[in-house]
Amino acid sequence: MPPAVVDTRPLFRPLCAEIVATLRSLDPDDWLRPTVAGSWRVRDVAAHLLDTALRRLSLHRDRPADTTSQPRVGGTPTNLVAFVNDLNASWIRAAERLSPRVITDLYARAGTELADFMETLSLSDDAFWPVSWAGEGRSAQWLDIGREFTEVWHHGSQIRDAVGAGPFAEPRWLRAVLRIAVHVLPHAYRDMSEAAGVSLVIDITGHAGGTWTLQRTPEQKWDVEEGRSIAPTMIATMTDEVAWRLLFNALPERDARSRIQVEGKVQLAEPLLSARSVIV
Repeated sequence: MPPAVVDTRPLFRPLCAEIVATLRSLDPDDWLRPTVAGSWRVRDVAAHLLDTALRRLSLHRDRPADTTSQPRVGGTPTNLVAFVNDLNASWIRAAERLSPRVITDLYARAGTELADFMETLSLSDDAFWPVSWAGEGRSAQWLDIGREFTEVWHHGSQIRDAVGAGPFAEPRWLRAVLRIAVHVLPHAYRDMSEAAGVSLVIDITGHAGGTWTLQRTPEQKWDVEEGRSIAPTMIATMTDEVAWRLLFNALPERDARSRIQVEGKVQLAEPLLSARSVIV
């Protein structure tokens, strides 16, 4: 069956509150620790969380006449990546002026308002922003909301990872993240031509895990479905921890190859290793 609609709206409030609690528990040195997010330190990831919440509220909720900070929907993927990277970098530079306490207090307010806003949205409407990493020029709003949730969750996880706080205790949150993130798979495999009926099973173990099948259709497209096909051409098995790190650009390729078990036609695993449920 096709992947079900995933309603992440009620999950924003407890997740944002947990991130704020984590930030309030940090020592001064913790804010300067490196993270898996490239050159960003903990304070930079926290500032980015604040930025994305404020951007969503400003552009989507408030709909200002000035849209200079809104991605150009008609642009090329390369232009979009450059635009987003510039937005992110300019905010991180400005946030150097803010103390950890100010960042935390501002995010506590912005996270609450973000949750308030998300809970007002209809799942069936058209998305305000299409989910570009899924290859979509037009998306359902539930997927855009879910994309926003994955952003909050994986940046919160980067912070917890950097300071040794361990994974979030609530597996439902990661389960929702993975159910959204697997929508990248058809786009990740778009350049791989296989015969109709070829299927790949992605088996994710752990408390937040699940099983999905990516199948080549008679129309020469790839479709992702929940569940396992009867006779898959390839099976890739990984833990839920490995899965989120892979899909959110926090796992080097050499580590991915050693931590993902592949059975069957192993060549079919190559696009999976480079699949990313973020704009990169």
